[in-house]
Amino acid sequence: MFQKISNSFALATSSARLLWQEKQLLIFPFVSGLACLLVVASFCIPFIAHPALLDFPKDAQGDVQLPFWVYPALFSFYFVTYFVVIFFNSALISCAVLRFNGQEATLGDGLSIAVNRLPQILAWALVSATVGFLLKLVESAHERIGEIVSALLGTAWSVMTYFVVPVLVVEKVGPIDAIQRSLSLLKKSWGEALVGQAGLGIFMFVLMLPAILLVVLGVLALQAAPALGIALFVLAALYFLVWSAVGPALNGIFLAALYQYATTGSAPNGFDQQVMATAFAPKAS
Repeated sequence: MFQKISNSFALATSSARLLWQEKQLLIFPFVSGLACLLVVASFCIPFIAHPALLDFPKDAQGDVQLPFWVYPALFSFYFVTYFVVIFFNSALISCAVLRFNGQEATLGDGLSIAVNRLPQILAWALVSATVGFLLKLVESAHERIGEIVSALLGTAWSVMTYFVVPVLVVEKVGPIDAIQRSLSLLKKSWGEALVGQAGLGIFMFVLMLPAILLVVLGVLALQAAPALGIALFVLAALYFLVWSAVGPALNGIFLAALYQYATTGSAPNGFDQQVMATAFAPKAS
């Protein structure tokens, strides 16, 4: 287990090297995050303009009774948000796959491929929104039990759909076929593929340490030199903003690399074949 985590950390550093060479890939997470903020803002505008919309009626026991319109509004929010995230993830993964195969990968190339996959992305966003909406209903139904059941089902769904986005991008199939294909790829490295996320998580934690240090120094300096303390807080905030884009970018590159290895058996350009084979070797049947 420790060897696999060590190898997966090495793969995370390989992803980071590619991201360093292709820094423009950071634009995809930035734009995705900005678009998601705009989606949230657009859904909040009606409630800001008409606060009375949030005055939900209550039953005899004092429990809030949600009006019917809340459910389609919530589902619409889920759908639009999932679409934004999946679209830009698809563009990022497209660029990574092109780069792995020795081709030039511009932002335009990634966006063009994502646009060409719009039917598949829309279909997958609809499926994801439906599942997310249903899990939210389960979670709300019976508080503690609902939260546990929703968390378990959500985790199982995340595992099942681990490879769905790269499958949509590369193989251009519908959501059902993509789920089946994702499961097929997972069976080749059941467990091992998931350990890879541990290495990526450790790598991201290491990258987070400078921001934590800046915050600590800012707190220490705040009383003696307020201007310096505020400056350190601003630097920490800017660093965290970049860090929040690096995480999704690394995850997309990492997932694309793992997908390519799982489908071809060959490590992508920039990744060590032996490390990849050790970390994600298929289980013996």
